[in-house]
Amino acid sequence: MADDRDTIRPVSYTPRRQESPGPRRLSPLQMILALALIGVGLTLWFMFTAKSVRIELDPGNAQADVGGLSFALGDVWLLREGRYPLHAQAPGYYPLQTEFEVGPGRNQTHQFTLTPLPGRVTFESTPPGATVTINGKVLGTTPTQPLDVEAGSKEVGFTLDRYQPLTLTAEITGRQQAQTVAATLRPDWADVSVSSVPTGAEIFIDDAPTGARTPAVVQIPSGEHELRLKAAGHKSYRQRLLVAAEEQRTLPEVTLERADSVLVIETQPAGAGITLNGRFQGQSPVELAVRSGVSYRVQAFADGYEPGERSVSLSAGAEQTLRIALERLTGTLVVRSQPEDAELLVDGAPRGAANQSLTLPVGTHRVEIRKAGYAGYSTQITPRDGLTQELKVRLLTLEEARLAALKPLVTTSQGQELVLLQPGPFTMGASRRQPGRRANETLHEVTLRRLFYLGTREVTNAEFRAFASGHDSGKFQDYSLNDDDQPVVNLSWTDAALYCNWLSDQDGLPRFYDTEFGKVTGINPRATGYRLPTEAEWAWSARQVDVSSDGEPLRFPWGGNLPPPDRHGNYADRSAVNLVGRIIFGYNDNYIVAAPVATYPPTSKGLYDLSGNVAEWVNDFYEIPSTDAVTDPLGPAQGEYHVIRGSSWMHGTITELRLAFRDYGSDGRQDVGFRIARFAEAD
Repeated sequence: MADDRDTIRPVSYTPRRQESPGPRRLSPLQMILALALIGVGLTLWFMFTAKSVRIELDPGNAQADVGGLSFALGDVWLLREGRYPLHAQAPGYYPLQTEFEVGPGRNQTHQFTLTPLPGRVTFESTPPGATVTINGKVLGTTPTQPLDVEAGSKEVGFTLDRYQPLTLTAEITGRQQAQTVAATLRPDWADVSVSSVPTGAEIFIDDAPTGARTPAVVQIPSGEHELRLKAAGHKSYRQRLLVAAEEQRTLPEVTLERADSVLVIETQPAGAGITLNGRFQGQSPVELAVRSGVSYRVQAFADGYEPGERSVSLSAGAEQTLRIALERLTGTLVVRSQPEDAELLVDGAPRGAANQSLTLPVGTHRVEIRKAGYAGYSTQITPRDGLTQELKVRLLTLEEARLAALKPLVTTSQGQELVLLQPGPFTMGASRRQPGRRANETLHEVTLRRLFYLGTREVTNAEFRAFASGHDSGKFQDYSLNDDDQPVVNLSWTDAALYCNWLSDQDGLPRFYDTEFGKVTGINPRATGYRLPTEAEWAWSARQVDVSSDGEPLRFPWGGNLPPPDRHGNYADRSAVNLVGRIIFGYNDNYIVAAPVATYPPTSKGLYDLSGNVAEWVNDFYEIPSTDAVTDPLGPAQGEYHVIRGSSWMHGTITELRLAFRDYGSDGRQDVGFRIARFAEAD
């Protein structure tokens, strides 16, 4: 046996741990080659997916720059589909900043035109001093300093006293280039040769002295005028002339009639009728040839004035001017006003406090009564000589005047009537103790300040098909819902809102709903266009227009208890026992499904089917309201569903028949329609 030292014994041993090799590092050359390959791949991908886009600019020397991922080859750019910003500029043009869309086509062309800068234009005329206008806007007097005028075709007008107005079309080059627009004006008078016997007579045109004496050539403006010749010891000669611009005319020689005496009659006011010894002589002022030594009776007459009369006798060769001041006839006006401290104005002139008696000349006068905080009153009064008239006025406050100006009933272009409602504060929702109450009927206080119009009836199939000709409301178990006079159903909230916008367009009203690609994206609460009623407006109209016998808001449309009286409205009656889940036992309304609108009696405000017939979309997104008080609510800014209010022909339970019942949805239903509303005034 071997020695113990040769015995093999086990010893502890731990094998050496093999370390895993780390990631292999690329050399710099390999990294450069990898990046180059990636770049080549991206370039090839871009080249194969990009579109060839030609950009044509007017003017041709304009330089273009396209933003985003792009590659230029002359005026051709390689671009992928999408929108790209474009910047272009050229000397003498406004820089162009715009965007364009690259479509799926392989080869495309996009054209852009730059707008030239204004030109530096000088305006001249012969003779100078003419007023220059472009498209009615006054620029100055010729010759002008160089003015900035936008490029393009312009209508340039030149006007100068005693010359014919001239309008010409000027092509303005623009691009800051100097340019002159000149005009030669033509005379607007006729040269008229005037002669008389005896010579030396003074020449007047329209009673204005010309400074010339016969014989003379007188420049008379085009049109109709009166020529008068006057010489001492002779009766004045008068002649009406109609002359044309640039006309040359010689009048026949005038022989002036010798006058024993000349009487000139003037009145205050002018234009009075004049008679001489009872014979009409014309309107003042007049010049008459009379005999010397003879007594004449002169009378003057004017509307609203006491007739004037004078006697006159002239000596031989005398010229006399007789002036007659006529006395104004007057009447009395007694004004009574509320409030008493209102201000009175007559023909625009302040006359003190409104409550007073006035003596006014005979004739038409404008009488105004005004006071701060009140709507003014204005009328025309014609006093009568020697008579007393009375004017009683009660000024309206601004609020009263505002309400008075609103029509109590308006009609759409389709003949739908909307009634004006003036709401106020009320409680919305239902008490937890009310039988049938749902959790979404939270009690909260609401204040409505804005007046609104509400459609008296629901929109019909015929009215909606004027907007959407292909709409079909369908049937319910072989009973038609599609008759022209039935309320439209099976339409979404969006369909109803788009109809409101369409009707606003028909009637020239601003749209209430903002839309994009057939979708409603928001509202314009200031607009007075047609819309769906807000939930608060609907609730106030249903519960506050009528009240129950104890003065409380209505629980049901007919009062405080079930069942309703027969034929009160269209609910789930006994005829629908085999069609819907729950009915009102013993109740009969004569219709199984939707009835023609306005079949049943209206509320005291003239609203039909506010409950019953069909439930109605309202404006608001759906939410469970808080208990906080709100003012003029329009509902949440966004949401998935919209509120539906009112019961329908399918409803017969205590929960659904209550006026506080709230439902919601987004798609159309066989028993949901709508009515229209609009604000009475812009906010």
